[in-house]
Amino acid sequence: MKQRDREAIVARCTRFVPAWAAQPDPAETFRALAERAGPRGDVYGGGESVKRLEARVAELLGKESAAVFPSGTMAQQIALRIWCERNGSWTVAFHPQCHLDVHEERGYAHLHGLQARIVGEHDRLIARADLDAIAEPIGALLLELPQRNLGGQLPAWRDLAAQVKWARENDVALHLDGARLWQCSPFYRRPLRDVAALFDTVYVSLYKDLSGLGGCVLAGPEDVIAEARVWRVRHGGRLSSFEAIALSAERGLDEVLPRMPSFVRKTKEIGAALARVDGVDVVPNPPQVAMLHVFVRGELERVRDALLDIAEERRTLIAGWFFPTPQPDVQRAELGIGAPSLDVPTDEIAELYAELVARASAPASRRGTARGASAPASAKRAARRPPTRRR
Repeated sequence: MKQRDREAIVARCTRFVPAWAAQPDPAETFRALAERAGPRGDVYGGGESVKRLEARVAELLGKESAAVFPSGTMAQQIALRIWCERNGSWTVAFHPQCHLDVHEERGYAHLHGLQARIVGEHDRLIARADLDAIAEPIGALLLELPQRNLGGQLPAWRDLAAQVKWARENDVALHLDGARLWQCSPFYRRPLRDVAALFDTVYVSLYKDLSGLGGCVLAGPEDVIAEARVWRVRHGGRLSSFEAIALSAERGLDEVLPRMPSFVRKTKEIGAALARVDGVDVVPNPPQVAMLHVFVRGELERVRDALLDIAEERRTLIAGWFFPTPQPDVQRAELGIGAPSLDVPTDEIAELYAELVARASAPASRRGTARGASAPASAKRAARRPPTRRR
């Protein structure tokens, strides 16, 4: 791969398929928040903006109470600690790709002494049969909706209900990692509170989909949230002010959440278009929420070079980055779809991916001359065998 300034290339782009890569203007953001600010700011989480946000999220999720936290890492560890201590079992059951286990340095074990019981297989959703195979006592079961590392997959409602039934029959507390729960209503055709009603506690991110400045909310029974507030102090999470977090989250609830159905529709259109491009595969197919994983055939460094070439020439970023898979000739990118994604026509997205495949597969002597030219129809047949995808 050529030595090049990836950050500078992305900064010069004006259109973005992965919404997360389109960073908003900080000055514009803070001007918008200033217009929402009241005469008195929040102090240690007791301000009006924070109380208003907590009450609003609790109402959206149909829970008695809610509290703002600086991070989901903190909030979810605390929720699981509380349930396990109350149930007399320090074992938490979750999927092999659970965020707490894969991305958080297993803080649940180091800080709270919780033990993991891995449930199911790495590349598929948890099934009721996986839960039935658990023999040891479990303090809490964590489910993630949607499952990010599986491309945003969701279980069918009947399958989800079966898992909830298992938890109730075995007196296991049920916690929802709902970092991207905001995306789920269109798939289930139910309001968020109906999904949240299945769980004892629910965590939702305030920035992953809502474009807030950070933070999250933990919602659940009043006594559990009261105890969680105490643990928030013990974790060093009672910030001197949550004002910016609260105001930006309210802005997201007002301006972004109502548009979520349009993001999901766009994702389905993109998934259908990319699935028709030779050398490209999508997971899941069709997409279920406002995200998907895209698998592209080609050697990793060539795929990355082609991505940056297209970004330089078209000022359009079609993937945040490509990462290797167990198959050396198949690379993966995650696409989170949001407002910036709507500015790129779906047909053009498919054409650019076809061009990416063509560039990545072209001989070195031809890659230079291919720049700036649209991929010919023959290029779309360059890799007839579809990538084997991880499930």
